[in-house]
Amino acid sequence: MLCAIFQLLFLFGIHAPVKAVALKCEYLSNPIGIDAPNPRLTWQLSDDKQGAKQTAYQITVGTDSLAVSNGHGTDWQTDKVNSSTNLIAYAGKVLQPYTKYFWSISLWDKDGKKIAAPTIASFETGLMGVKNWKGYWISDDHDINTKPASYFRKTFETGKKIVSARAYIAAAGLYELYINGKKVGDHRLDPMYTRFDRRNLYVSYDVTADLQTGKNAIGVILGNGWYNFQSIGVWDFERAPWRNRPAFCLDLRVTYNDGSVETITSDKSWKTSFGPIIYNSIYTGEQYDARLEQPGWDIANFDDTKWNGIANRQAPSLNIVSQAMQPIRNVEKIICKSMSKINDTTYIFDMGRNIAGVSQITLNGDSGTIVRLTHAERLYKNGYPDQSNVDYFLSIPTRKSDPFSTDIYKLSGKGQKTFMPRFNYKGFQYVEVTSNKPISLTKESLVAYFMHSDVEPTGSINSSSELINKLWAASNASYLSNLFGYPTDCPQREKNGWTGDAHIASETGLYNFDGITIYEKWMADHRDEQQPNGVLPSIIPTDGWGYEWGNGPDWTSTIAIIPWNVYLFYGDPKLLSDCYGNIQRYVDHINELYPTGLTTWGLGDWAPVKSKTPVELTSSAYYYVDVNILAKAAKILGKADDYAKYSALATKIKAAINAKYLNPKTGIYAEGHQTEQSVPLCWGIVPDSLKAKAAAHLADSVAANNFHLDVGILGAKAILNALSENGQAQTAYRLASQDTYPSWGWWIVNGATTLYENWNINAPRDLSLNHIMFGEIDAWLYKALGGIKPDETQPGFKNILLSPNFVTGLDHFEATHTGPYGKIISSWKRVGKGINYAVTVPANSTASVVFPTNDGKKVYANGKELPIQNNYQLQAGSYEFEIK
Repeated sequence: MLCAIFQLLFLFGIHAPVKAVALKCEYLSNPIGIDAPNPRLTWQLSDDKQGAKQTAYQITVGTDSLAVSNGHGTDWQTDKVNSSTNLIAYAGKVLQPYTKYFWSISLWDKDGKKIAAPTIASFETGLMGVKNWKGYWISDDHDINTKPASYFRKTFETGKKIVSARAYIAAAGLYELYINGKKVGDHRLDPMYTRFDRRNLYVSYDVTADLQTGKNAIGVILGNGWYNFQSIGVWDFERAPWRNRPAFCLDLRVTYNDGSVETITSDKSWKTSFGPIIYNSIYTGEQYDARLEQPGWDIANFDDTKWNGIANRQAPSLNIVSQAMQPIRNVEKIICKSMSKINDTTYIFDMGRNIAGVSQITLNGDSGTIVRLTHAERLYKNGYPDQSNVDYFLSIPTRKSDPFSTDIYKLSGKGQKTFMPRFNYKGFQYVEVTSNKPISLTKESLVAYFMHSDVEPTGSINSSSELINKLWAASNASYLSNLFGYPTDCPQREKNGWTGDAHIASETGLYNFDGITIYEKWMADHRDEQQPNGVLPSIIPTDGWGYEWGNGPDWTSTIAIIPWNVYLFYGDPKLLSDCYGNIQRYVDHINELYPTGLTTWGLGDWAPVKSKTPVELTSSAYYYVDVNILAKAAKILGKADDYAKYSALATKIKAAINAKYLNPKTGIYAEGHQTEQSVPLCWGIVPDSLKAKAAAHLADSVAANNFHLDVGILGAKAILNALSENGQAQTAYRLASQDTYPSWGWWIVNGATTLYENWNINAPRDLSLNHIMFGEIDAWLYKALGGIKPDETQPGFKNILLSPNFVTGLDHFEATHTGPYGKIISSWKRVGKGINYAVTVPANSTASVVFPTNDGKKVYANGKELPIQNNYQLQAGSYEFEIK
């Protein structure tokens, strides 16, 4: 009946051309440097007609673009496959290295009609194995304590016409690549951080346009990064087992018009020298002496007779794979909001918001003038930078020579210069610029760049509440500030991949950004770090710190939760499959240590307001979550025996938790504090018959606390969902929109543009002003107010679960999420005493809509009352409902 009601809306509409769009390989658009032997191909159907869906597809792959566009593939050509899937792994001839493949997708629409012209895209393979590297790993002959960064160069000649050229470079440390005086690409901080002695990443570049016929020069600058950690902190990276002087390996592969190929490699013919970067630390800052610049060091006619020879080095590992992921970039330029001149040698710049990234200064001055740029998240009352919120974690004795979050620039006296650090980033809002001689600066002299992994936005929130809108923006800013090839806890103090912070924020990330490549890389880091007995560290990657502290199931459930969430959001089981054995070893280890089903291994509800929750309760709950995910993964992957085994173990754990902590008469867990009550509700531990009673007690507890939080990070992850998913959405919204202490809104009304580490904004320590560990509220906006959720029986939003809550206090609310099938819109607004609800279901997907109509309201479409149903099934299309 519902579809019939809506058919008239689409009879006379003008529709856009039907076509395949968003073609990607390994979730990247036309990538180069792919190593996967069976890369995944994905696409979307663009068709705005009601009920639009794909009924069949055909894939064509080959090296001739014209032939592929005409439907002829020499490497793989499927038959017409009657299926609505939009994800398929390549299954043709063995892919060859250094080869560009074109692929097209032909689709058939809901009426069985073939879309007129196939859409074509490409992917290009990289080295496809360590054996194909021709270059040597090279460095200079200095030791790990040498401060200046190494510069390297080589000249070569090309005598024939160049058709194409690709540069492949791997580094232990960080690098920037230059050809003929120009930096190659716009990436920052390549390659991404890994466990260097177990896996290294290489990056591929198309450098065809950078080369010239005749003499060319190629240059490389190496930075320390996490490889040669020269600062001193509490996480012991200066004692990392892999630590060494940075090194790199490079192949520059040039193809000429006669079909011949020449490879210029890193070898003994290169030369090296120091340059103006006299110190660099990923942790603290960069020091640059412009008087030591060597102009033209990266061009062909530079005189390098005073440069030194290089040293060959052993590869840091034998596992060198392609960095197939979104790179870090300077994503957003931020103009200074205000500048305060203290005197001729001291200026304070306010960027107006907290970010992760770098500042860039343009100035003039006498030769030898020393300029210090100190970055901070806040100021003292006297207007100077306040770094006291990070002091506890720093090595005080080294701060004079290695000042925290500070760049030092020495002027050359040769006119106006611009400086931006290459091998560092910081978390900050304010920059203090001081100098040992008077300098003249204006507000325009300094800009900042917001840096992060350049993931595409996929979600949006807009509401009638300015506070809610700001909370969403602040959560996103904190998420991106902590995404640098792996998720981190904070950008200013640690930059560590804390596992608990990351799995708590993973849904927030997945609703808002296309981050699958980052998570797949980080899960590979997990596999690198896992010990044979299954134990994982609390920070990943790690130098060895974190295997003995902070790594119970409440934190290192990342190994299960993130692959599961990626499966739900993308409908792709590969990451679950890749991590299956790792999840299993981890779960089996806990089972061996804690055979009763209850475990005390973990940190517990970190950073609580006042109430303390038993670690055994929260850690056992996450243990249950891990085992439950493992059982589901076993079923998905066809492992029937494992499914039975781990389903039984999950039941045992659930029963053990309830036997010890649940009062079956009252529905109260332990003392009934907010975390104690919300964690079992959120994670499916409460028996179905007691859910309403347990949720009612939680709501009463929140009301008794004047609708304020009394949770740490585990409770903050659980509480809003526990309420809204169990009939208490109004209480959840009052809690989420609270703006007095303690609450998320308290941060916002006190000027926060990112999320904090502590509810108490005056805490003496543990007060980073850019943390993501309390960031679940962002995902909750999508799930509870927009009602957009993935369906685990049809993941990847193949079927969308829509269950919006029309809470009092909002006049309108809209959530959008672009999933694997396209853009989902869930939008509602108050009209009189009713609600108008609009929803868009993308082509090739469906939706199940559940309305909160337990107050006697009825549902209408096109003025006609709809029959009362538990849910309304929608095909693709746009719909409007009235609830009144």
